[in-house]
Amino acid sequence: MDTRVSALPTLDLQTWITRQLERVEHALDLWVSVDACADAPHHAPAALMAAMRYAVLDGGKRLRPLLVLAAFEAVQSGLTEDYLPIEEGVDELARRGVAGSTTANIQPGEAALRAACAVELIHAYSLVHDDMPCMDNDVLRRGKPTVHVQFGQASALLAGDALQALAFELLTPEGSAMQPGQQARLCRLLSRAAGCAGMAGGQAIDLASVGLTLTQDQLQEMHRLKTGALLQASVLMGAACAEATVNALAGLQAFGAAIGLAFQVVDDILDVVADSSTLGKTAGKDADHDKPTYVSLMGLEGARAYAQSLHCQALQALESTGLADTRVLHGLADLVVQRSH
Repeated sequence: MDTRVSALPTLDLQTWITRQLERVEHALDLWVSVDACADAPHHAPAALMAAMRYAVLDGGKRLRPLLVLAAFEAVQSGLTEDYLPIEEGVDELARRGVAGSTTANIQPGEAALRAACAVELIHAYSLVHDDMPCMDNDVLRRGKPTVHVQFGQASALLAGDALQALAFELLTPEGSAMQPGQQARLCRLLSRAAGCAGMAGGQAIDLASVGLTLTQDQLQEMHRLKTGALLQASVLMGAACAEATVNALAGLQAFGAAIGLAFQVVDDILDVVADSSTLGKTAGKDADHDKPTYVSLMGLEGARAYAQSLHCQALQALESTGLADTRVLHGLADLVVQRSH
């Protein structure tokens, strides 16, 4: 038995997830608000902020923030309590304002919490825009009407734009909350994952592929950009908030790539086998829109086998990192492949 593993404290994954979700939800509630912008020259219009909060709060798996925080902890050599407490820490960050911190004592988890929220804001903005009539024209997201249905197309477009901008504001606080080099690394990781060589590029390929038959390599490239890039960036952003070795970074990068693709394969499977109430979004829409998917290419059982293969690749990548405790990342990988919605 590996003595490193046997010496670790017992892990209750669900308790870990619950705690981190509380921190993320609390932070998002405070930072996506008019009050958080109190130091800005002008407050955000109330109607715009309402659409932004509707898009972000009270829904979603929060997988990307969890990956950020799990990778940060793994690089920090295991489960830690080096964060500000939920009740005090996030409130203290809110009192400093989204613009930043005035204290010279940088808390180890502050950068990770900001990165976790930033990546979720980018994800939320992408969903707002993807659901619009000019894209996927969907009316249901996270079990409720999509933003453009609830607030109108113009407000949805602006809400998505504003969420994207707020994500980078969180990563560039004034004062000493984060060092400039760290801010730059995180912004670069997030912008590349969200841009033309990432999520936006993958969406462009997706829109251009309707009605076409893609090869597995073409389908994989589309989803590596559209879905995988942001999930991989979440892992790498968590690592960037700590001091990761070159070897650890290489392993985490491979882990993020595998789990990012596995997420999309499972998404394609669920689009076929689950119903809308379970998914919280419209089921069967890929087939209705004649979009290429892993199920249409490989068949249902072939897609399931491919998801399991990617899961194995992800776990092998974790083993190669040399990190003392990757159990949370391992558990999140399990959840990605085993999820029912």
